[in-house]
Amino acid sequence: MSRTLPQGFIDALAHLGRPDITGPLLDALRDTDPSVAVRANTRRGAALASEGERVPWLPDSGTYLDSRPNFALDPAWHQGLYYVQDASSMAFTAIVRQLADNYFDGHPILYLDACAAPGGKSIAAAEGLPAGSCILANEYDPRRASVLAENIAKYGMANTAVSQGDTTKIASLGPIFDIVAVDAPCSGEGMMRKEPEAIAQWSTGLTQSCAKLQRQIITDCWTALRPGGMMLYSTCTFNRTENEENLAFIVENLGGIPVELPCAHFPGVVAGIATDYPCYRFMPGHVRGEGLFVAAVRKPADDSDTPRFPKPSTLKAPDAEAYKNKVLTNGKQYYLRQAKDGTYYAIDNRHSGLFDHLAGHLRLLACGVPLCVRKGKDLAPAWQLAFSEALAGSSFATIGLDRASALSYLHGESMTDIPPDLPKGFAIASYAGSPLGFIKNIGRRANNLYPDSLRLRISPDKWNAPGFYNIINV
Repeated sequence: MSRTLPQGFIDALAHLGRPDITGPLLDALRDTDPSVAVRANTRRGAALASEGERVPWLPDSGTYLDSRPNFALDPAWHQGLYYVQDASSMAFTAIVRQLADNYFDGHPILYLDACAAPGGKSIAAAEGLPAGSCILANEYDPRRASVLAENIAKYGMANTAVSQGDTTKIASLGPIFDIVAVDAPCSGEGMMRKEPEAIAQWSTGLTQSCAKLQRQIITDCWTALRPGGMMLYSTCTFNRTENEENLAFIVENLGGIPVELPCAHFPGVVAGIATDYPCYRFMPGHVRGEGLFVAAVRKPADDSDTPRFPKPSTLKAPDAEAYKNKVLTNGKQYYLRQAKDGTYYAIDNRHSGLFDHLAGHLRLLACGVPLCVRKGKDLAPAWQLAFSEALAGSSFATIGLDRASALSYLHGESMTDIPPDLPKGFAIASYAGSPLGFIKNIGRRANNLYPDSLRLRISPDKWNAPGFYNIINV
């Protein structure tokens, strides 16, 4: 195939004065297809089954696929056991791990992903954070924020909050975060191979308007970064206006201290153009992945105290408290909060008061471990609980399904072939030893509790379409 790129975009790359960099990039954008890559969810015991080429900066859990299967026909994808992610973005795991080791001595980190949807970079960061760390994943767009919340829930990390709102609300939290990631909304030049709209919408005016918005987001998020903390700035575009010039803005206007990252040692990654500040470009034609610019800067330290949050008040819900202690591993290390929609959340005591602070400023879509909801006199498990790393393995009875039955469950069908020894009440439907979601056994059949918004929309006659293959082992 051959794509026709905007002439203005071609001219802008020529003005960078680096044909050794931009020549291979343009050839790749015109004439090659994007790669397909996935990362295994090692936090929940998944490992790669594919023998394909591994992603160089994530060899243990990132791999390229030779073709793009219909992921919706793989129960493991629905289970959150792997995430489809561009290989360039997987670098965030190594980046965050190095920052945690070199600047925070491996201590738990409070991490903000300010522009997080659909959630891949939050997931990548979680893999690199020390044990006990906490992530706030925020998204401005309400629709994208809902997708973000679903992806974070299926990943299963217990110490995570998801919020929806603009970064002025983030700034109102005060300087509390150890690391703030700004994967800024951009002109999307790095998506030209994946999304025809990225070609159609390109203009010099778009790059200028994006740069202006990016600086506002950067400034808001700098306010939320504690002294001595680290900002990760990234885009998926190629021009200097949104990349190197914004890095210079952070350094020269906000006082940020540039920091070296491990990307300099990754094969094919190119250093920043016309700058002395350390920054890195992942580009088609140089790496097997899409466009990514990334840099890190440290906020100067001062004598400020570590933020402390008021101890949360006790929530009086004895039955929910007992439920928490029954279904969670080390349930007593969590305290309870109840959202406006009635969902009870279990929040790690190590982050006591933090989530109350967040809720006072942000629209929270999730916080901690979604635990249960009240149904009349009873408590029903929240759907997200099935995927949580905090769920105790023996909490619920389990019914194992083969692939056809698993897809039927994901499609929303009730279950009629119920083993006689399966106790009545709530149970987990599983596939290959890992949860798919909840059912409620009422005797001769079981009601399907899989959320409608997540259900498989492909008709059963297409479930055996060519191209499906196993990607991970559990």
